[in-house]
Amino acid sequence: MSLGCAVWLKRISGLALAWAAPVAATLPSVDAPELAKPGAFGIGYRSLNLVQPNQPDLETAPDRQTPNLRRDRRLTVDLWYPAAVKPRAKTLVYRNTLWGEPPKAPVTFTHTGSAVANAKPIGSRHPLIILSHGYSNAPALMTWLTENLASKGYVVAGIRHADPNPYVAAPSVRAAPFYLRPSDISFVAGQLRPLLGTQIDPDNLALIGYSQGGYGVLTAGGASLDPNHPLMAQVAQGALKSLARGSAAAETIRVQGVKAIIALAPAGGGWPHIWGDGLADIKAPLLLIAGDSDPVVGYDKAARAFFEGARHSDRYLLTFRQAGHAIALNAAPAAMRHSLWDLDWFEDPIWRQDRVSAINLHFITAFLARHLRKAHTMQSYLDVATETSDLGTWDAPPGTAWGAYSPGGPGVTLWKGFQRRHAQGLRLEHRAAQD
Repeated sequence: MSLGCAVWLKRISGLALAWAAPVAATLPSVDAPELAKPGAFGIGYRSLNLVQPNQPDLETAPDRQTPNLRRDRRLTVDLWYPAAVKPRAKTLVYRNTLWGEPPKAPVTFTHTGSAVANAKPIGSRHPLIILSHGYSNAPALMTWLTENLASKGYVVAGIRHADPNPYVAAPSVRAAPFYLRPSDISFVAGQLRPLLGTQIDPDNLALIGYSQGGYGVLTAGGASLDPNHPLMAQVAQGALKSLARGSAAAETIRVQGVKAIIALAPAGGGWPHIWGDGLADIKAPLLLIAGDSDPVVGYDKAARAFFEGARHSDRYLLTFRQAGHAIALNAAPAAMRHSLWDLDWFEDPIWRQDRVSAINLHFITAFLARHLRKAHTMQSYLDVATETSDLGTWDAPPGTAWGAYSPGGPGVTLWKGFQRRHAQGLRLEHRAAQD
């Protein structure tokens, strides 16, 4: 642990406990593809508080001309991990708050999880995954992913970035996360490697991010920022420009040894996007997941443009046809179903949220196992026979159960691991890394 960082265990702040029989993770619906199901491990949860001293104070500055202000940046990191879970242990009820429709007050809600607070970790040298949530979200809003991956033998570290309120903040403050996301990710990666000791394999690391977090993991994963992009002048103190391509500090936010990057509905797009040609600096394998009707960050000038620009990465683009931005949070809890504003944080207007999560889990599981565990058999789930899922066919032998998964292979173009009539509305594209 570096001398400049203070750390302590946090006793489940923002969470409640309830009696329930623990399970490995929430079971997917019957139409989920094969790899969405949870793994065999019980799930533990704890959180850490980290302090990064003497950081630019970008969120309280009234405008971008404010003189250089500094403060210690405090970050809570939620950890989900493989654990020994006793029967009838207390499982978590997560409690969170999201901004209400202006000028309404924030809305607080709960949802039940499968993790057990402070359960005893089991195993060692688990791959480490760092998760960066969307603007104003929280890691616990993505337990469909965090708990599932922990049940499969990964340690998942979700950073609570504590974003400013985008609906009332000054423009320079709203732009602050463009600096803070990659800075937070890089800092947390550097701290967790020694802090978690033998619980993780420090050389086996992946980054996953949603929306603003997708921008964060692409940047921390190697994409260099365009020093001439208009956002450089918007972030206070010239902080963002200090991280741009060609600057002395540009390498400080790059996480070393990243084996895989996954970005869901990533921000940073537009014309031009924030990296310019810098996406070509990504070398790690990349999985992009997006809806082609995303009204928040876009598609053609976002995920699709990033897919084409990251030409030195072996990369995939999974597209949900007609889906919007809400492709990465849990299903909406009861308290968030009373207004359309609250519901739209969580739910796509067309796609069922449990269906979206299950498809995401299927491909994320294959991608991570292939690159972090060298499970070469998982490649067959990524090597789809037809880019457009609707075109896949399978002449299943007589007597095959209706819900059986496609085996892939010769003569089968229905995507491997999907069921008949249930590989619909998707496109999966692949580009090999260029020299």
